[in-house]
Amino acid sequence: PALATYSIVAWDGTEMGVAVQSHWFSVGNGVVWAESGVGAVATQSFVEVSYGPLGLDLMRGGKSAPEALKVLLTADEGRAVRQVGMVDATGRVAVWTGEDCIAHAGHLEGEHFTVEANIMRTDRVPAAMAKAFRESTGPLAERMLQALEAAERAGGDLRGKQSAAMKVVKVKPDGPSFRNIVV
Repeated sequence: PALATYSIVAWDGTEMGVAVQSHWFSVGNGVVWAESGVGAVATQSFVEVSYGPLGLDLMRGGKSAPEALKVLLTADEGRAVRQVGMVDATGRVAVWTGEDCIAHAGHLEGEHFTVEANIMRTDRVPAAMAKAFRESTGPLAERMLQALEAAERAGGDLRGKQSAAMKVVKVKPDGPSFRNIVV
């Protein structure tokens, strides 16, 4: 299915995660993936849900976010309609927007974060998200929420908003996995 949406993946040295907003109902079920000690993945547009668990598997196995994304894209004949952002546990990021994603589609890569958007009301959404994230302070979850709010102010999803999700995990695992989920 097509998940027209905007999202951010980010790392701050202590936490990493994904935040997403969309018109698509229950957007978090397909887009949001994060695991403490491994990384975070947002997969959207004509979503290939397997990018989430496979991307995490590749990073768990020692690949950086750019290496993991390259493996996923190379194996996917549908990569032209995919949109993906990834960050690994060391803060390296990778992002992709296929040339056949529905306009306005685009992404920006920053220091330890990516923002990605498709079927947006304007092409200003990724820049607004990146600016809000860079200029914000505080916990990672709050900074990612500010990026989503900036996306909405810049035009947001052409069809409106209906669903959002966020997952934030500790960069360094400490104890049982459930204790490493921050948000």
